[in-house]
Amino acid sequence: MIDIDSLDTRTLQKEAARVISTMEATSNNIYKFNKHGYNNSLNWYKAAIKWYVDRYGDLPSKAGPGKDITFIIEN
Repeated sequence: MIDIDSLDTRTLQKEAARVISTMEATSNNIYKFNKHGYNNSLNWYKAAIKWYVDRYGDLPSKAGPGKDITFIIEN
């Protein structure tokens, strides 16, 4: 099991960036995370990552289409 709560803020940001980079860019896709993280970016990141893990079985950097995302600047 993946303990998303143990990830530091920068890791959450990068994993969430992989999530939104791999999904269709629609208002509904983004809104489903807003319900969990309204006015709290950490909860938003966690909701996006949890959705991805449920779908692909692991963190975006390790499974599914997210693992193929390359950042221009890593940190």
